[in-house]
Amino acid sequence: METKKSLFSRLPVVSQLKKSVGLQRAMLVAGIVLTAAFLLTAALAPLISPYGATQRFNETQAPPSSVHLWGTTAGGYDVFSRTIWGTQTAVLVIVVAVALSIFIGVILGLLSGYLGGWLDRILVVVADAIYAFPTLLLAMVMSIAISQGRSNLWSGIFAAAISITVVFIPQYFRVIRAETIRLKAEPFVESAIVVGASSVRIMARHIYKNATRTLPLIFTLNASEAILTLAGLGFLGFGIEPSTAAEWGYDLNHAQTDAASGIWWTGVFPGAAIVITVLGLTLLGESMNDLNDPRLRGRKRAGKKKNGPTKNEELVDA
Repeated sequence: METKKSLFSRLPVVSQLKKSVGLQRAMLVAGIVLTAAFLLTAALAPLISPYGATQRFNETQAPPSSVHLWGTTAGGYDVFSRTIWGTQTAVLVIVVAVALSIFIGVILGLLSGYLGGWLDRILVVVADAIYAFPTLLLAMVMSIAISQGRSNLWSGIFAAAISITVVFIPQYFRVIRAETIRLKAEPFVESAIVVGASSVRIMARHIYKNATRTLPLIFTLNASEAILTLAGLGFLGFGIEPSTAAEWGYDLNHAQTDAASGIWWTGVFPGAAIVITVLGLTLLGESMNDLNDPRLRGRKRAGKKKNGPTKNEELVDA
């Protein structure tokens, strides 16, 4: 039981939650709740949504009612259903984009940091150059190249995911490269070299596990940016076609004309979904990132001393 408990306590979110205090804990809990709600909505979308994402009705721009809880759009889509189904599209983009980014970035970071030399210099220059490309502009170019600007579900997801992947790779590459360079000088790596372990074995078994501990923090921060990129792509008309899947950015774009006519429900709910989801992921990522600072643990201990000794400390003193 003690082993299981220690493993559970070392999980990324759990360990940060134990370290947090006061406002920092409140922000972390809020991020966890909002992110969990987003993931649960995506998983239970078929049960929560009363209609399909592409189902159309004769009632266009109908106000919220018992039949259509959040009204309908000018195209006859149910706003509530499309907002709920849009969570699944967002999750797919995050999973594909960030998974590809981590996979490629970790491999390149390990190779660059461990081998060094001309390979390291070339990869560092390329990583710096990629920062010059705006994420949204690259997403538009990729969307046109992959699907000629008319995306179905999977081509739209991959168009956004690949463009996000290219921009995120340098972030993972830099983190893993820096950790690899640090770990390469550790005694356990030098011992593995002395006993004749191959470079592949050392990178895979000795460096990889220790160099990837901070990836959950970067993942949560990049997930929110991936959602904003997907929404921006759809808002500009380069996203997923509404006849194949639900996407918040597209719905928000077509709600602009409705707002001038006083039809607020077609834009408020997709926009609120983007804001709440990005807020939850940002709170979670930023809180975890801040709690990695060891100075916070010092503040926590100082707070305990200020509030007086605990019951266990009183018993020891007695």
